[in-house]
Amino acid sequence: MKIGFLGMGVMGLPMAKNLIAKSGCQVYGYDVAAARMEEFAAAGGNTVAEMDDIYKICDVIMQMLPTHPIIISSVEKAIQYGKKGNIIIDLSSTAPNIIQDLYAKVQAAGMYLLDSPVSGGNPKAIDGTLAIMTGGDKEIFDKVKPLLECMGHPVYTGGPGSGDVTKLVNNIIAGAYLAAIAEGYAFAAKAGIDLQTTFEATRTGFVGGPLYENKVPKIIARDYEPGARIAVHRKDLINAKAYAHHMGVDLPVTDVTLRVMDWMADNGYIDTDQAGMVKYFEEKMHVTVGDDS
Repeated sequence: MKIGFLGMGVMGLPMAKNLIAKSGCQVYGYDVAAARMEEFAAAGGNTVAEMDDIYKICDVIMQMLPTHPIIISSVEKAIQYGKKGNIIIDLSSTAPNIIQDLYAKVQAAGMYLLDSPVSGGNPKAIDGTLAIMTGGDKEIFDKVKPLLECMGHPVYTGGPGSGDVTKLVNNIIAGAYLAAIAEGYAFAAKAGIDLQTTFEATRTGFVGGPLYENKVPKIIARDYEPGARIAVHRKDLINAKAYAHHMGVDLPVTDVTLRVMDWMADNGYIDTDQAGMVKYFEEKMHVTVGDDS
């Protein structure tokens, strides 16, 4: 089986490396950045000269792509250049309605599409422990589950689009939690208490967990190098708002989270790590949070 991987950014590259190391398959990859292609090749991957080669060569095509137009174009090219029976796995965070439209097109071409978004950021992408939420045909999920297990913990969520709905649930909750963490540590800084002590005192309580362990040290160190960019998370929350509108419901807590992320966008911080959301609260509380010395 030949596997293709498209989009080797902060998340995609370590995911592709885990496939190379664990799947026992030939893994072909393409990215617009030459440096990422070189790193992929150094890990044992097969690079291709043109993106279209992935669709022509591979039986399973995985894509981790940033925007809806690129995602749609990639799936349409997979239909154009691929063969019947091919499996397309969209690991991106895609709007459920877009996946459902693409699923019908892929099915009509005699191929299969799984929506399989992931969560866990760069650290879990590196160690192969991502949460993977997969919608589509159950028998196809069962077929590729060993490949997905190379990158994390796949769970079958139901029919087409259900994986992406599940990811929206994940990011609605995670977004609110991230905003609350940022607000809490700005509050602590304003009150003049030690942030590291605050972390040690709270990390084993109900507030603790993987996200807390990952983001609070970054806030304290003023380290906003992206493991997961605000821009990507914000896109997911906008998708959630759109789907909520489709269902005729409101998301009031998400509205607050988006207000913070919109401020980040307006002030040039949209491509920072989610830990950078603390900047919004620094501005509101007139305080500096953490120390980068």
